[in-house]
Amino acid sequence: MAEVIRMPLLSDTMTEGKIIAWNKKVGDKVKSDDVLADVETDKATMEVNGYVDGTLLYIGVPAGEAAKINQIIAIVGKEGEDFSALLDTENGSEKSAPEPAVAPTKETPAPAPAPTAAPAPSAAPAPAAATPTSGKVELPAGAKEIRMPLLSDTMTEGKIVAWNKKVGDLVKSDDVLADVETDKATMEVVGYEEGTLLYIGVEAGNAAKINEIIAIVGKPGTDVSAYVAAEKSGGNAAATTGIQPPTTEEPIAETAQPSTTSNEVPVVSDQRIKASPLAKKLAADKGIDLHKVSGSGDNGRITKKDVDGYVPAAIPAATATPAAIATNAPADKPAVVAAAPAFTAVGQEGYTDVELTQMRKVIARRLGESKFTAPHFYLTMDINMDNSITARVAMNEVSPVKISFNDMVIKACAMALRLHPAVNSSWMGEFIRQNHHIHIGSALALPEGLIVPVIRFADQKSLSQIAADAKQLYGKAKDKKLQPAEFTGNTFTISNLGMMDIEQFTAIINPPDSAILAVGAIKEVVVKKGDSFGVNNNMKVTLSCDHRSVDGAVGAAFLQTVKKFLENPVTMLV
Repeated sequence: MAEVIRMPLLSDTMTEGKIIAWNKKVGDKVKSDDVLADVETDKATMEVNGYVDGTLLYIGVPAGEAAKINQIIAIVGKEGEDFSALLDTENGSEKSAPEPAVAPTKETPAPAPAPTAAPAPSAAPAPAAATPTSGKVELPAGAKEIRMPLLSDTMTEGKIVAWNKKVGDLVKSDDVLADVETDKATMEVVGYEEGTLLYIGVEAGNAAKINEIIAIVGKPGTDVSAYVAAEKSGGNAAATTGIQPPTTEEPIAETAQPSTTSNEVPVVSDQRIKASPLAKKLAADKGIDLHKVSGSGDNGRITKKDVDGYVPAAIPAATATPAAIATNAPADKPAVVAAAPAFTAVGQEGYTDVELTQMRKVIARRLGESKFTAPHFYLTMDINMDNSITARVAMNEVSPVKISFNDMVIKACAMALRLHPAVNSSWMGEFIRQNHHIHIGSALALPEGLIVPVIRFADQKSLSQIAADAKQLYGKAKDKKLQPAEFTGNTFTISNLGMMDIEQFTAIINPPDSAILAVGAIKEVVVKKGDSFGVNNNMKVTLSCDHRSVDGAVGAAFLQTVKKFLENPVTMLV
């Protein structure tokens, strides 16, 4: 059966996307992971995947033109398959067959008094199409579908963490309907439609594929059960039985109840707890009773920050939860002891199965593909950081934002990539793409997994600008507020474990980059200076390169340039 490809939501502020180029033409075979088109949003130019296999039957928006969110931009199906019914539904049955050169002009279906398909001699003109004779059940007049948007370039499905609305609630176009966990972060989904929430298709805790219907909004009292039944049974099925109208209970009600692992007695209260869905999820994960947390948000609303900063008033040392112990651990002491209470008694075996987050699933898949498909080679170099240490002290006396050593490494790499464009490249299978812009990804470890915020045009920014951008991005990443444009588009990546006293390590290349720099800690090293001995502050860096696009000599020359910039920071300012 033919399937429509709609314009996905690629950023939180996007209302339409401009098709820069189609990578496939009508008649081409496409796979689920093929990039069909390059789309320019208000944030960046991103790739759109179809996530279906088949033949490209129809292109609805020519290159150079824009499409609204959720508008049909293409149709994929079996070769020679008739897809006119899909466009008839989209255009309100205004015509029985599409003109291939004309794009659909309406994003939402118009009122459908009766399908105009010829084979059916008569059809009841009911808006809900309760008993269609053509086998096609149409969405009732005025009702709008809310589909799972594409929230990252690698996302294939999104897990509904919590619904912020329940069936029967009035929603506005800018209301946040749900919090969705992707492979990169937990993000908010806005419906961009107004009306009453008629249907919730995916309960909290479950995942939905890209473009799958997750909700329907429309006029109060509209019956959408027949449409939902048809969609679940294959799209064109006429059956309207077996699907009950959606429940009116709020799906997130259960997620707010923490699974207590300490001796605290939960406080029972009839008053509704005002807390963000993310705060509720974190509290449940940590076993924190939200009744005991003071909210710092509007009207006392509990936020993620309040849950992260919550310290129990009194917990017996023997029964304290690992989360609480980690929270109370001194800043200069590792929180390794936090895991001690979780171990079983002497002589007993046990284990805990940790459910994979969407982020962790994609990290495993993408880095596995990178490691076993890209031939890695490694180059290690010692860099004397004495001058960088002195320069950093001087710069921080005048800089509006504190500059870190990592900021200096980002700047040095960005400047070096200007001189060595072969390193600022991507292996594209049949060709190598050398990027003319320099976007540096800076790997950041989160409890859910690894994310790479991107400092865009890093070579064009001062050290204080890089420091400010990095601080803002790291903060948003920890609060799970990063938008797709802020963690995609990297052309080179830096992974720094120096702050954790790691002297040297190798990193796996972060696709689509051709190289990643692993940065170790700055250590004092005794060296011979003239007739005596002295101490240098050295830092080891290791460059992982994709040998398909970067040769050894090219990688070595790049490292020499990075070394020059860091050993004499003034040269980065010229």
